[in-house]
Amino acid sequence: MGKKLLLKDIAKLAGVSEMTASRAMRGAQDVSEATRQKVEQIARDVGYVPNRIAGALASSKVNLVGVVVPSLNSSVFPEVLSGISSTLKDTPLKPVIGVTGYDLLEEEEVIREMLSWRPTGVVVAGLEHNDAARTMLANADCPVVEVMDVDGDPVKHCVGISHLEAGRVMARTILDAGYQKIGFIGTKMPQDYRAEKRLKGFEQALEEAGVSLVDQELYSGVSSIETGHQLTEMLLARTPELECIYFSSDVLSVGAYMHCLAKGISVPDELALAGFNNLKLLRGLPMTLATTDAHRFEIGQKAAEIILASQGPNSPAQTVKLEPQVTRGGSL
Repeated sequence: MGKKLLLKDIAKLAGVSEMTASRAMRGAQDVSEATRQKVEQIARDVGYVPNRIAGALASSKVNLVGVVVPSLNSSVFPEVLSGISSTLKDTPLKPVIGVTGYDLLEEEEVIREMLSWRPTGVVVAGLEHNDAARTMLANADCPVVEVMDVDGDPVKHCVGISHLEAGRVMARTILDAGYQKIGFIGTKMPQDYRAEKRLKGFEQALEEAGVSLVDQELYSGVSSIETGHQLTEMLLARTPELECIYFSSDVLSVGAYMHCLAKGISVPDELALAGFNNLKLLRGLPMTLATTDAHRFEIGQKAAEIILASQGPNSPAQTVKLEPQVTRGGSL
Protein backbone atom coordinates (compact mmCIF):
# COMPACT_ATOMS: atom_id res chain seq x y z
CA MET A 1 0.00 0.00 0.00
CA GLY A 2 1.26 3.47 -0.80
CA LYS A 3 1.52 6.43 1.58
CA LYS A 4 -1.84 8.12 1.91
CA LEU A 5 -1.71 11.47 0.14
CA LEU A 6 -3.52 14.31 1.89
CA LEU A 7 -4.91 17.57 0.55
CA LYS A 8 -2.27 19.48 2.50
CA ASP A 9 0.40 17.64 0.46
CA ILE A 10 -1.17 18.87 -2.76
CA ALA A 11 -1.49 22.40 -1.36
CA LYS A 12 2.18 22.43 -0.37
CA LEU A 13 3.29 21.22 -3.81
CA ALA A 14 1.11 23.87 -5.48
CA GLY A 15 2.27 26.65 -3.15
CA VAL A 16 -1.28 27.51 -1.99
CA SER A 17 -3.25 27.14 1.22
CA GLU A 18 -5.10 23.93 1.98
CA MET A 19 -8.40 25.83 1.72
CA THR A 20 -7.47 27.15 -1.73
CA ALA A 21 -6.47 23.67 -2.86
CA SER A 22 -9.78 22.31 -1.59
CA ARG A 23 -11.74 24.97 -3.45
CA ALA A 24 -9.70 24.37 -6.61
CA MET A 25 -10.42 20.63 -6.48
CA ARG A 26 -14.14 21.38 -6.10
CA GLY A 27 -14.08 23.83 -9.02
CA ALA A 28 -15.11 26.80 -6.87
CA GLN A 29 -15.66 30.04 -8.84
CA ASP A 30 -13.54 32.16 -6.49
CA VAL A 31 -10.37 30.29 -7.53
CA SER A 32 -8.55 31.47 -10.64
CA GLU A 33 -8.45 29.18 -13.66
CA ALA A 34 -4.64 29.09 -13.54
CA THR A 35 -4.63 28.02 -9.89
CA ARG A 36 -7.31 25.40 -10.49
CA GLN A 37 -5.40 23.90 -13.41
CA LYS A 38 -2.14 23.91 -11.43
CA VAL A 39 -3.69 22.15 -8.42
CA GLU A 40 -5.52 19.59 -10.58
CA GLN A 41 -2.40 18.81 -12.61
CA ILE A 42 -0.31 18.27 -9.47
CA ALA A 43 -3.04 16.04 -8.02
CA ARG A 44 -3.08 14.05 -11.26
CA ASP A 45 0.72 13.77 -11.41
CA VAL A 46 1.04 12.35 -7.89
CA GLY A 47 -2.11 10.20 -8.04
CA TYR A 48 -4.07 12.10 -5.38
CA VAL A 49 -7.75 11.17 -5.11
CA PRO A 50 -10.12 13.52 -3.23
CA ASN A 51 -11.95 11.98 -0.28
CA ARG A 52 -15.71 12.24 -0.70
CA ILE A 53 -16.59 10.85 2.71
CA ALA A 54 -17.29 13.91 4.84
CA GLY A 55 -16.69 14.78 8.49
CA ALA A 56 -16.04 12.03 10.97
CA LEU A 57 -16.09 9.39 8.24
CA ALA A 58 -13.23 10.99 6.31
CA SER A 59 -10.59 8.66 7.72
CA SER A 60 -12.73 5.53 7.35
CA LYS A 61 -13.25 3.03 4.57
CA VAL A 62 -16.56 1.92 3.19
CA ASN A 63 -17.49 -1.74 2.85
CA LEU A 64 -17.17 -1.66 -0.90
CA VAL A 65 -14.79 -3.39 -3.31
CA GLY A 66 -14.44 -1.49 -6.57
CA VAL A 67 -14.35 -3.74 -9.64
CA VAL A 68 -13.18 -2.12 -12.89
CA VAL A 69 -13.81 -4.10 -16.09
CA PRO A 70 -13.74 -3.17 -19.79
CA SER A 71 -17.10 -4.68 -20.76
CA LEU A 72 -20.21 -6.50 -19.63
CA ASN A 73 -21.30 -7.44 -23.15
CA SER A 74 -20.44 -11.13 -22.84
CA SER A 75 -20.15 -13.75 -20.11
CA VAL A 76 -16.40 -13.15 -19.73
CA PHE A 77 -16.35 -10.48 -17.02
CA PRO A 78 -19.69 -11.36 -15.36
CA GLU A 79 -18.10 -14.72 -14.45
CA VAL A 80 -15.20 -12.87 -12.79
CA LEU A 81 -17.76 -10.79 -10.90
CA SER A 82 -19.57 -13.96 -9.84
CA GLY A 83 -16.32 -15.31 -8.42
CA ILE A 84 -15.74 -12.10 -6.48
CA SER A 85 -19.32 -12.02 -5.18
CA SER A 86 -19.24 -15.66 -4.08
CA THR A 87 -16.16 -15.02 -1.93
CA LEU A 88 -17.47 -11.76 -0.43
CA LYS A 89 -20.98 -13.13 0.15
CA ASP A 90 -20.52 -13.91 3.85
CA THR A 91 -18.53 -10.76 4.62
CA PRO A 92 -19.63 -7.12 5.05
CA LEU A 93 -17.95 -6.24 1.75
CA LYS A 94 -19.95 -5.70 -1.43
CA PRO A 95 -18.64 -5.25 -5.00
CA VAL A 96 -19.44 -2.16 -7.05
CA ILE A 97 -18.74 -2.16 -10.78
CA GLY A 98 -17.28 0.36 -13.20
CA VAL A 99 -17.08 -0.26 -16.95
CA THR A 100 -14.37 1.35 -19.10
CA GLY A 101 -15.21 0.28 -22.66
CA TYR A 102 -11.55 -0.64 -23.30
CA ASP A 103 -10.70 3.09 -23.07
CA LEU A 104 -7.70 3.96 -20.87
CA LEU A 105 -8.87 7.52 -20.24
CA GLU A 106 -12.28 6.25 -19.19
CA GLU A 107 -10.54 3.68 -17.00
CA GLU A 108 -8.60 6.49 -15.32
CA GLU A 109 -11.83 8.33 -14.51
CA VAL A 110 -13.53 5.17 -13.23
CA ILE A 111 -10.55 4.36 -10.99
CA ARG A 112 -10.47 7.92 -9.66
CA GLU A 113 -14.18 7.78 -8.84
CA MET A 114 -13.87 4.36 -7.23
CA LEU A 115 -10.94 5.38 -5.04
CA SER A 116 -12.63 8.64 -4.02
CA TRP A 117 -15.08 6.59 -1.92
CA ARG A 118 -12.22 4.97 0.01
CA PRO A 119 -13.12 1.36 -0.79
CA THR A 120 -11.75 -1.60 1.15
CA GLY A 121 -10.19 -2.93 -2.03
CA VAL A 122 -10.06 -2.52 -5.81
CA VAL A 123 -10.01 -5.18 -8.54
CA VAL A 124 -8.96 -3.98 -12.01
CA ALA A 125 -8.99 -6.03 -15.22
CA GLY A 126 -5.65 -6.05 -17.02
CA LEU A 127 -2.15 -4.74 -16.41
CA GLU A 128 -2.11 -1.90 -18.96
CA HIS A 129 -3.12 1.53 -17.61
CA ASN A 130 -2.17 5.10 -18.39
CA ASP A 131 0.35 6.82 -16.09
CA ALA A 132 -2.29 8.64 -14.03
CA ALA A 133 -4.32 5.48 -13.37
CA ARG A 134 -1.23 3.48 -12.49
CA THR A 135 -0.05 6.17 -10.07
CA MET A 136 -3.46 6.23 -8.36
CA LEU A 137 -3.46 2.46 -8.01
CA ALA A 138 0.10 2.45 -6.66
CA ASN A 139 -0.78 5.11 -4.07
CA ALA A 140 -4.12 3.60 -3.06
CA ASP A 141 -4.37 2.95 0.70
CA CYS A 142 -6.23 -0.32 0.08
CA PRO A 143 -5.34 -3.63 -1.60
CA VAL A 144 -5.30 -3.42 -5.42
CA VAL A 145 -5.58 -6.65 -7.44
CA GLU A 146 -5.11 -6.68 -11.21
CA VAL A 147 -6.82 -9.68 -12.77
CA MET A 148 -7.05 -11.75 -15.98
CA ASP A 149 -3.39 -11.37 -17.02
CA VAL A 150 0.10 -12.05 -15.65
CA ASP A 151 2.13 -10.96 -18.70
CA GLY A 152 3.43 -7.62 -17.47
CA ASP A 153 4.36 -5.53 -14.43
CA PRO A 154 1.59 -5.55 -11.80
CA VAL A 155 1.13 -2.63 -9.43
CA LYS A 156 1.03 -5.10 -6.54
CA HIS A 157 -1.29 -8.12 -6.43
CA CYS A 158 -2.11 -10.02 -9.62
CA VAL A 159 -4.29 -13.03 -10.55
CA GLY A 160 -4.68 -14.46 -14.04
CA ILE A 161 -3.26 -16.56 -16.85
CA SER A 162 -0.47 -15.93 -19.32
CA HIS A 163 -2.21 -14.97 -22.54
CA LEU A 164 1.06 -15.37 -24.42
CA GLU A 165 1.14 -18.98 -23.26
CA ALA A 166 -2.57 -19.44 -24.04
CA GLY A 167 -1.86 -18.44 -27.64
CA ARG A 168 1.15 -20.74 -27.84
CA VAL A 169 -0.74 -23.73 -26.44
CA MET A 170 -3.59 -23.31 -28.92
CA ALA A 171 -1.14 -22.97 -31.83
CA ARG A 172 0.57 -26.20 -30.85
CA THR A 173 -2.81 -27.93 -30.49
CA ILE A 174 -3.87 -26.82 -33.98
CA LEU A 175 -0.54 -27.85 -35.49
CA ASP A 176 -0.69 -31.23 -33.74
CA ALA A 177 -4.10 -31.75 -35.35
CA GLY A 178 -2.41 -31.43 -38.75
CA TYR A 179 -3.54 -27.97 -39.90
CA GLN A 180 -1.11 -25.73 -41.78
CA LYS A 181 -3.24 -23.10 -43.54
CA ILE A 182 -4.38 -21.13 -40.52
CA GLY A 183 -6.20 -17.82 -40.14
CA PHE A 184 -7.06 -15.55 -37.20
CA ILE A 185 -10.07 -13.33 -36.43
CA GLY A 186 -10.06 -10.90 -33.48
CA THR A 187 -12.21 -8.05 -32.19
CA LYS A 188 -11.47 -4.93 -30.09
CA MET A 189 -8.01 -4.94 -31.62
CA PRO A 190 -5.72 -3.36 -30.51
CA GLN A 191 -7.58 -2.11 -27.39
CA ASP A 192 -7.91 -5.64 -26.01
CA TYR A 193 -4.34 -6.12 -24.80
CA ARG A 194 -4.98 -9.71 -23.71
CA ALA A 195 -6.22 -10.72 -27.16
CA GLU A 196 -3.15 -9.02 -28.64
CA LYS A 197 -0.90 -11.12 -26.41
CA ARG A 198 -2.69 -14.33 -27.37
CA LEU A 199 -2.20 -13.51 -31.05
CA LYS A 200 1.49 -12.78 -30.40
CA GLY A 201 1.99 -16.09 -28.59
CA PHE A 202 0.02 -17.90 -31.29
CA GLU A 203 2.20 -16.49 -34.07
CA GLN A 204 5.39 -17.22 -32.10
CA ALA A 205 4.48 -20.91 -31.75
CA LEU A 206 3.55 -21.13 -35.43
CA GLU A 207 6.84 -19.53 -36.41
CA GLU A 208 8.78 -22.00 -34.26
CA ALA A 209 7.13 -24.76 -36.31
CA GLY A 210 7.92 -23.03 -39.61
CA VAL A 211 4.32 -21.97 -40.21
CA SER A 212 2.88 -18.48 -40.73
CA LEU A 213 -0.67 -17.15 -40.54
CA VAL A 214 -2.16 -17.26 -44.03
CA ASP A 215 -4.62 -14.43 -43.33
CA GLN A 216 -6.18 -12.48 -40.47
CA GLU A 217 -9.04 -10.08 -39.81
CA LEU A 218 -8.66 -7.59 -36.96
CA TYR A 219 -11.90 -5.79 -36.16
CA SER A 220 -12.10 -2.77 -33.86
CA GLY A 221 -15.70 -3.43 -32.77
CA VAL A 222 -17.01 -5.75 -30.08
CA SER A 223 -17.46 -9.51 -30.27
CA SER A 224 -20.84 -10.94 -31.17
CA ILE A 225 -22.19 -14.03 -32.89
CA GLU A 226 -23.26 -11.85 -35.80
CA THR A 227 -19.77 -10.36 -36.06
CA GLY A 228 -18.22 -13.82 -36.01
CA HIS A 229 -20.55 -14.90 -38.81
CA GLN A 230 -19.76 -11.85 -40.94
CA LEU A 231 -15.98 -11.83 -40.40
CA THR A 232 -15.71 -15.54 -41.14
CA GLU A 233 -17.61 -15.10 -44.38
CA MET A 234 -15.32 -12.19 -45.28
CA LEU A 235 -12.12 -14.06 -44.47
CA LEU A 236 -13.15 -17.20 -46.37
CA ALA A 237 -14.19 -15.17 -49.41
CA ARG A 238 -10.73 -13.62 -49.43
CA THR A 239 -8.78 -16.77 -48.55
CA PRO A 240 -10.87 -19.87 -49.33
CA GLU A 241 -7.94 -22.26 -48.86
CA LEU A 242 -7.95 -21.79 -45.06
CA GLU A 243 -8.09 -25.05 -43.12
CA CYS A 244 -8.50 -23.60 -39.63
CA ILE A 245 -9.44 -20.29 -38.02
CA TYR A 246 -8.45 -19.25 -34.48
CA PHE A 247 -10.73 -16.62 -32.88
CA SER A 248 -10.06 -14.18 -30.06
CA SER A 249 -13.29 -15.25 -28.35
CA ASP A 250 -15.81 -18.09 -28.22
CA VAL A 251 -18.58 -15.71 -29.24
CA LEU A 252 -16.85 -15.24 -32.59
CA SER A 253 -16.24 -18.96 -33.06
CA VAL A 254 -19.95 -19.63 -32.45
CA GLY A 255 -20.75 -17.10 -35.17
CA ALA A 256 -18.30 -18.88 -37.47
CA TYR A 257 -19.98 -22.21 -36.69
CA MET A 258 -23.37 -20.69 -37.58
CA HIS A 259 -21.88 -19.54 -40.89
CA CYS A 260 -20.58 -23.04 -41.61
CA LEU A 261 -23.96 -24.58 -40.85
CA ALA A 262 -25.71 -22.06 -43.11
CA LYS A 263 -23.27 -22.62 -46.00
CA GLY A 264 -22.97 -26.38 -45.65
CA ILE A 265 -19.29 -26.22 -44.66
CA SER A 266 -18.32 -29.35 -42.74
CA VAL A 267 -16.59 -28.71 -39.40
CA PRO A 268 -13.80 -29.77 -38.98
CA ASP A 269 -13.45 -31.67 -42.28
CA GLU A 270 -13.52 -28.54 -44.45
CA LEU A 271 -12.82 -25.90 -41.82
CA ALA A 272 -11.61 -26.27 -38.22
CA LEU A 273 -12.58 -23.69 -35.56
CA ALA A 274 -11.09 -22.71 -32.20
CA GLY A 275 -12.04 -19.94 -29.77
CA PHE A 276 -11.12 -18.69 -26.31
CA ASN A 277 -12.77 -18.45 -22.87
CA ASN A 278 -14.78 -21.69 -22.54
CA LEU A 279 -18.04 -19.76 -22.31
CA LYS A 280 -21.20 -21.51 -21.14
CA LEU A 281 -22.64 -20.46 -24.50
CA LEU A 282 -20.77 -23.41 -26.04
CA ARG A 283 -22.73 -25.97 -24.03
CA GLY A 284 -25.90 -25.73 -26.15
CA LEU A 285 -24.34 -26.29 -29.58
CA PRO A 286 -24.70 -29.47 -31.66
CA MET A 287 -20.89 -29.70 -31.67
CA THR A 288 -18.41 -28.93 -28.89
CA LEU A 289 -16.11 -26.20 -30.19
CA ALA A 290 -12.40 -26.06 -29.37
CA THR A 291 -11.62 -23.43 -26.75
CA THR A 292 -9.33 -22.41 -23.88
CA ASP A 293 -10.51 -22.19 -20.28
CA ALA A 294 -9.18 -18.96 -18.74
CA HIS A 295 -10.49 -19.75 -15.21
CA ARG A 296 -12.56 -16.57 -14.95
CA PHE A 297 -14.66 -17.58 -11.92
CA GLU A 298 -11.59 -18.79 -10.04
CA ILE A 299 -9.75 -15.56 -10.86
CA GLY A 300 -12.57 -13.58 -9.23
CA GLN A 301 -12.53 -15.81 -6.17
CA LYS A 302 -8.78 -15.52 -5.66
CA ALA A 303 -8.82 -11.74 -6.18
CA ALA A 304 -11.45 -11.36 -3.44
CA GLU A 305 -9.48 -13.70 -1.15
CA ILE A 306 -6.40 -11.51 -1.56
CA ILE A 307 -8.38 -8.39 -0.63
CA LEU A 308 -9.78 -10.09 2.47
CA ALA A 309 -6.31 -11.24 3.54
CA SER A 310 -4.40 -8.03 2.70
CA GLN A 311 -5.83 -5.41 5.03
CA GLY A 312 -2.58 -4.86 6.94
CA PRO A 313 0.03 -2.28 5.84
CA ASN A 314 2.75 -4.87 5.31
CA SER A 315 0.93 -7.52 3.30
CA PRO A 316 3.33 -8.97 0.69
CA ALA A 317 2.55 -8.73 -3.01
CA GLN A 318 1.00 -11.87 -4.50
CA THR A 319 0.92 -13.14 -8.07
CA VAL A 320 -1.38 -16.09 -8.67
CA LYS A 321 -0.79 -17.67 -12.08
CA LEU A 322 -3.36 -20.15 -13.38
CA GLU A 323 -2.71 -22.41 -16.35
CA PRO A 324 -4.83 -22.05 -19.52
CA GLN A 325 -6.51 -25.35 -20.43
CA VAL A 326 -7.31 -26.23 -24.05
CA THR A 327 -10.32 -28.35 -24.99
CA ARG A 328 -10.23 -29.66 -28.56
CA GLY A 329 -13.90 -30.58 -28.72
CA GLY A 330 -15.18 -31.69 -32.11
CA SER A 331 -14.13 -28.68 -34.16
CA LEU A 332 -10.39 -29.41 -34.45
